[in-house]
Amino acid sequence: MNTDYLRHTHHEFLQASEEALADPRLQQILGQLGDTLGRRNREAWAALPNSDLIRERARAIKDQTLAELDKHLATLEHSVTSRGGHVHYADDGAEACRIVVDLIRQRKGTKVVKSKSMTSEEIHLNHALEAAGIEAVETDLGEYIIQLAQHRPSHIVAPAIHLSAEQIAEILSKPAGKRLPAERETLARFARQALRQKFAEADVGISGVNFAIAETGSIVLVTNEGNGRLTCALPKCHIAIMGIEKVIPRLSDLPYFLKVLARAATGQKLSIYTQIITGPRGLDEIDGPEEFHLVILDNGRSRILGSPLRESLFCIRCGACLNACPIYRSVGGHAYGGVYAGPIGAVLTPLYDGLSANHHLPHASSVCGACQAACPVKIQIPEMLIRLREQLHQEPEQKSRLEALSYWLWSISLKRPWLYRLSSWLATRTIGRLKRHSPWITRMPGKLGGWTESRDFPAPAASRFRDWWITEGRND
Repeated sequence: MNTDYLRHTHHEFLQASEEALADPRLQQILGQLGDTLGRRNREAWAALPNSDLIRERARAIKDQTLAELDKHLATLEHSVTSRGGHVHYADDGAEACRIVVDLIRQRKGTKVVKSKSMTSEEIHLNHALEAAGIEAVETDLGEYIIQLAQHRPSHIVAPAIHLSAEQIAEILSKPAGKRLPAERETLARFARQALRQKFAEADVGISGVNFAIAETGSIVLVTNEGNGRLTCALPKCHIAIMGIEKVIPRLSDLPYFLKVLARAATGQKLSIYTQIITGPRGLDEIDGPEEFHLVILDNGRSRILGSPLRESLFCIRCGACLNACPIYRSVGGHAYGGVYAGPIGAVLTPLYDGLSANHHLPHASSVCGACQAACPVKIQIPEMLIRLREQLHQEPEQKSRLEALSYWLWSISLKRPWLYRLSSWLATRTIGRLKRHSPWITRMPGKLGGWTESRDFPAPAASRFRDWWITEGRND
C-alpha cells in the first residue's frame, strides 16, 4: 500500500485524494467498511423503538446545554472538586499539553499509558510528552498500531481502518522481534502481552471523556476494549482531557446518548464497556487512582459557540457521518489532512486550524445529506459546509480573478435583460446546435476541465424556451 499520502498537509487534499483513489487495497478496505458498518447501523436503529424521538431528545440536550455552558461547567467543576478531584482549564492545545506535562513532572513520572482520545490527538499530546522525555503508550489496539507506524488516525472510531491484516502484522513484527502471522487472534494476543507490562509500569494514565456529568462530577468513557479501565484504574494518577462541549447537565441525560452513540458508531446496542468515573479512589475503595485531574479544553470552541456554526459542537465523535459519506468512503481519512476526517472533519478542522489553511475541505463534499441523516444528533453538516464555502469566498487571499470576473459578467447579464437574451441566443446558436444530438458536454477548457474529468456538463438547449413559447406555446 502506498502510504505517501499519509504525510499530506491540509492544502493538498486534492492530490491526496487522487493518490487514495489510485490505491486498490485502500479502496477494498473502505468498501468493506461502508458495507459492514452500514448494514449494522441500519439493523441497530431498526431495533430501537422511537429512535427518532430519542435522537431529537439527545439533540435538544446538547442545544440547551450549550445555551448555558458557563453554568454547567461551573457546576461540573464544583462537583469534581467536592469529590476530591482537580479541575484545570486550558485556552488552547499548547496550554493543555503544558498542564499535563507539569502534572506528570510534579509526580516525577516518566511513563504514561493512554486510552483512546481524539481530544489528545487534536492537541498533539504525544509529541509534547515525547519532547518532555516522557514515554507515552497508546493502549487502544488501533491507536497502538498507528502509534508504532507513526500514522495519524484514519477514522474517529477505527483509527487503523486503513491498514490490512498483512500490514498490521508487519508493523507489530518489529516490536515482537519476530515475524508474526497475519492472524487477528495472534496479533491481538501479542499486543495484549506487550501492553500488560506497560500498564503495570505506568505512573500516570491519560484518557479522553465521552461525556462529563455536571450534576455528579463524573466522566463517562465508552469503549469496546478493557484497556480503558486499566488506564484509569491502575496508575496512581488519572488525567482526563475533554473539550468544553462534552458536558451534559444530569445523570438522567446520559441514557439518551448511550442509546445512540454505539448504534451510530459500530451498530451495537451498547458498547462493551461503559465506565462512569467519579473522582479519585475513596477510602473504602480498593480500585482506582489516588489522584484525578480533569483538563477542560477550549481551543477555539468558545469562538464557535457564538457563531452560526455552533451546531458543530453537538458532535459526540461517533463517526457515523464518515461511514455514510461517499467522499470518505472513496478517499479515506488521511486525505483530509487533519485529526478529524470525513464530513464533520471538513467542518471542525477549518474551525480549529483556520479556514484559509484548509480551504479545500469545505468543498470535500457532495452535500448529499447522507451525513446529516446518519448523525445521531442530526447535525446539519451540509448547511455548515455551505456556510464555510460562503466565508471562504469572502477571504481576499482565496478569491480567484477568473472566478471574480465570471461572477461580475454574470451579474451584469442578469441586470440587463437584453444582454441576457443575447447571451442565451448565442449559446443556443453555437454550442446548443453543435450538441443538439447529445445533451452533455464531455470536455471543457481550462480549469473548467476539472468538472468534466469525472462528470459531464449539461449542454445548452438547441432552442430557447422564449423562442419555443413564441412559436409553439401561444398556439396551444
